[in-house]
Amino acid sequence: MIDYFQEIIATLRQNKLRAIMTGFSVAWGIFMLLILLGSGKGLQNGMENNFRGTSKNALWIWSRRTQVAHDGLKAGRRIRFNDQDAVAIQRKFEDDMDNFSGRFHIWGNNDVTYKTEFGNFQTEGVMPEFKKIQIVDMVKGRYINKFDVEQFRKCAIISKPVEEALFKDDEDPMGKYIRIGGVPFKVVGVFVNPEDREDKQIYLPLTTTQRVFNGNNRLNEMAIATNAMTVAENKRIEEEVRQLLAKRHHVAPEDKQAIGIWNTLENFKQAQGVFAGIRMFVWVIGIMTIIAGIVGVSNIMIILVKERTKEIGIRKAIGASPFSIIRLVLSESVLITSLAGFFGMVAGMGLLAGAAAVINMISADNQEVERIFFNPSADLGVAVWALIVLVTAGLVAGYIPARRASAIRPIEALHDE
Repeated sequence: MIDYFQEIIATLRQNKLRAIMTGFSVAWGIFMLLILLGSGKGLQNGMENNFRGTSKNALWIWSRRTQVAHDGLKAGRRIRFNDQDAVAIQRKFEDDMDNFSGRFHIWGNNDVTYKTEFGNFQTEGVMPEFKKIQIVDMVKGRYINKFDVEQFRKCAIISKPVEEALFKDDEDPMGKYIRIGGVPFKVVGVFVNPEDREDKQIYLPLTTTQRVFNGNNRLNEMAIATNAMTVAENKRIEEEVRQLLAKRHHVAPEDKQAIGIWNTLENFKQAQGVFAGIRMFVWVIGIMTIIAGIVGVSNIMIILVKERTKEIGIRKAIGASPFSIIRLVLSESVLITSLAGFFGMVAGMGLLAGAAAVINMISADNQEVERIFFNPSADLGVAVWALIVLVTAGLVAGYIPARRASAIRPIEALHDE
């Protein structure tokens, strides 16, 4: 067996250029397939990062000004949502939604202070269910709960950047009181927004916010997480919500600008459709690259057998069997394609791993990068199957001419030009 491998190595050394060209076509095919698949995955991950902080089947509803006069009311009237709108939506769409939350923003002077530190941060009142619509990761304490809302508790959860701005020297904010607009609120939790780690946000119980900051029963926005599985279902709920609110606030049916609604499922599915097309394009290019590698291997194997016709004649003349001749030729093909394919896989996976590490370093300072291209990676199993295909192609390409050559009589092979 050792002599057998030594003979293969000696043959490859005598034909270095041919071996290098064969190996390069295989390695390049595997390498490019991995790079293409990894790049496609990186783009898809970037797209999905744009939705990771929000429920994928949510409806975000906000009020605008009317564009059309209706029911004796002039155009340009500002629509104002209230708690009764929230109750009406929850009753009508009880079977169509999983979670609902109203939102009330604190506008104007909402300076937040703790001891000598202060800042102006986005502050709003929400309901406990908001955590399942605008998704956050709790790193300390808890989220707002139903008792906070029912009992008008003056508690707050703050984002990590707010904690860093107000609490110095690693002071634990849990249980401490911060002042929002001069009103004390107890910190009961710290969170990170996965969609924006630099988000300086404070959440308060909705009812408390309305009462303390003169909101009465007003709502600036409403958010619904539906149980719809398709865009058509979500669009149906969206339209019915719009009709309900339009009727309650005397908005003309054709006035689509008075009530704004963002359908996240529709946007998510549209983005998925785009990347499905990109994935298909990547696979087509990758397969074409593999085919080019197969053609390269096949051509070189045919040339290899043609060049060694006289050698095959000599081997047969001294008693070599047809099987031993075919095995020798095919062994060279398997050895070249296997080694080259392995190096192509190592190079491809190594480049993707390096790119992922660099992107992670960059995204630590600029999170926008994560929303464009993030964690490029490829399935190693795909590369292994591609290598098997190339090895098989090399075997087939080498077997046909090798079998013909092994069937030639020695005298004919020795006189072959």
